[in-house]
Amino acid sequence: MSEQHLDDDQTLEADVFARDCASRSVLQNVASRWGVLALVALREGPFRFSALRRRVDGVSERMLSQTLQALERDGMVHREVLEAIPPRVEYTLTELGAQVADRLHALIEVLETNIDTVRAARSGYRGNG
Repeated sequence: MSEQHLDDDQTLEADVFARDCASRSVLQNVASRWGVLALVALREGPFRFSALRRRVDGVSERMLSQTLQALERDGMVHREVLEAIPPRVEYTLTELGAQVADRLHALIEVLETNIDTVRAARSGYRGNG
């Protein structure tokens, strides 16, 4: 039997399809538009906030900040304040974050490699009406 309340008892089995499973909110953070892009960008190495924002073109400062906080809370991203004047903050992937980012990168490669197929499907799509 699969239980949903991982936060209450770490011995319970995770089941992302169960409504109250903690893994569902983690998946939501990872699989969000900005979560995916931030994680895959961080595969390239450590980034300061402003550099990561430039790398993830189109993300607002607020959205990137919220995304990084959620990924840090979930154990995917490490935030380090470097002693400097002014203080600098650097973001890196944790071991778990690197595993997730590698899989997301593989998905992105499949999509980028097959973008012509997607475009053809979209142009031929007639919808429901």
